[in-house]
Amino acid sequence: MNLLVTGGAGFIGSNVIHHVIDRPEVVRLVNLDCLTYAGHLQNLERVSSHPKYVFEKVDLRDKPAVLEVVRKHAITHILHLAAESHVDRSITGPGDFIHTNVVGTFHLLEACRECWLSSGQAPANVRFHHVSTDEVYGSLGPTGYFTETTPYAPNSPYSASKAASDMLVRAYHHTYGLPAVVTNCSNNYGPYQFPEKLIPVVIQSVLARKPIPVYGDGMNVRDWLYVRDHAEALWMVLTRGKDGETYNIGGHNEWANIRIVELICDLIDEMAPHLGGNSRKLITFVKDRPGHDRRYAIDASKIQKELGWVPAHNFEQGIRETVRWYLDNQDWVQSVLNRKTPA
Repeated sequence: MNLLVTGGAGFIGSNVIHHVIDRPEVVRLVNLDCLTYAGHLQNLERVSSHPKYVFEKVDLRDKPAVLEVVRKHAITHILHLAAESHVDRSITGPGDFIHTNVVGTFHLLEACRECWLSSGQAPANVRFHHVSTDEVYGSLGPTGYFTETTPYAPNSPYSASKAASDMLVRAYHHTYGLPAVVTNCSNNYGPYQFPEKLIPVVIQSVLARKPIPVYGDGMNVRDWLYVRDHAEALWMVLTRGKDGETYNIGGHNEWANIRIVELICDLIDEMAPHLGGNSRKLITFVKDRPGHDRRYAIDASKIQKELGWVPAHNFEQGIRETVRWYLDNQDWVQSVLNRKTPA
């Protein structure tokens, strides 16, 4: 396996690379990343000198460069993680999401079509694994779960761009015979997440004794997936999933946003008593985000039944490990926050 991980310097990508690089099946691991504000090579310091590891600073929007990477490294497997992923940013600047998430995926698919299907039939040992989100399904009421057959109903420019890229992958599989799978995951959390998403924002706000912004009434519900559990699920689907299938990956951990904020406050009060405690007093409710989906929840029974995957962490365990990691790695936090321009 010559494995290409796109977005490997980002949050999920770097955790995936750490998780799979020592697998005996992986002969070469190529990290393709253009190093936007959310991509940091310091996430990969532990593997930077690994004999299997190669870094290619390439933008998915550069079609010839993408093709050259796939061809030069004789790529056989792709974990496509690279994406603009912050909903708030997609509301204020949707263009980057269309160009990277939709057009960038198209360029990668075209590179695979040229390198893998030039003879008219795919080689036996190739696979394109597209990593997507549960947000493509829209919003749920107080009951029910997203399944792999739930109709798409994206409500933000971000989720619309991911839905479009999902459909492109599906089309290349059915039209050209490209060996491909799609996974749709719930909200990830864990080490190396850029401090713009809920959990690291709350942690940093508490440490700085600043107001913790909570949208609306704080009762929006998400299913939370520990990133290292996600990495294992992605590996299982990449290596054992069935071509043309979609697999939903969830953490079986539904939590309202306000309850997560309160839990993080209490954990930091326990782990860092020198801050003075009573961190819940920092909670500040702010105007709700436009188009804010009320609830996401994933039925992950298909991947459990077919591939045997279940998350190894419950939320209380995973969030404790995550808070501890951020407390112990404030140098990393400040470094990524202080980087003004892409590397």
